[in-house]
Amino acid sequence: MKLDDLTLGEVKQLTAMLNGKFVTDHPWAIGENYLIRTVTMIDTGRLVAVTEHELVIEDAAWVADTGRFSDAVQKAIFGEVEPFPPGQVIIGRGSVIDAVRIKQLPREQK
Repeated sequence: MKLDDLTLGEVKQLTAMLNGKFVTDHPWAIGENYLIRTVTMIDTGRLVAVTEHELVIEDAAWVADTGRFSDAVQKAIFGEVEPFPPGQVIIGRGSVIDAVRIKQLPREQK
């Protein structure tokens, strides 16, 4: 079986068999860089997976201070950044207020 040959119905059946672990119907773009505002903080990272209740990002950082928000989103200029160690960071989807794609991720502590 080749994954590229699966029909949408077969993908849905596989998803149901996995208890909805991975969600296929969402506006998120896997592989894109995001700035994600949650109820308590702001994170940046490259989206690697979307599940029913979580977003999984890599190359992640906690942004303590965005500085001018427009500059942060358009130019990746941030006031204060604390990168996470290498690996995955999991964000509860219920805590997300909004998110926007950004061109590059801050990886240096600032």
